[in-house]
Amino acid sequence: MNTQGLRNSREFSKVYRSGKSFADRYLVLYYRKNGLDCNRIGFSVSKKVGKAVVRNRVKRLLKESYRLNFDDYEKGYDFVIIARVSSNNVGYKEINKSMSKLFRRIK
Repeated sequence: MNTQGLRNSREFSKVYRSGKSFADRYLVLYYRKNGLDCNRIGFSVSKKVGKAVVRNRVKRLLKESYRLNFDDYEKGYDFVIIARVSSNNVGYKEINKSMSKLFRRIK
């Protein structure tokens, strides 16, 4: 897998400030070119989504959806995926469809 994680808040802020975004019912996707030959990704799930168990479940669904589809995504970008409150009670299918739709809009 040719993907790294965005680790600190400075990296997240850079994507928020100078990147572009797309959103739908369940997710918000921020992206910007990073000048590297790999993608870097960060996931954000706020406390509004639910308690820790729910937030961790949503993060697992997001990570799995990205992991299974990352070959389809262009290389050289930083991504931040934010889960909206409505994502707290949906299944993998909806999350995967939402993420795929957002990544298709980048191209």
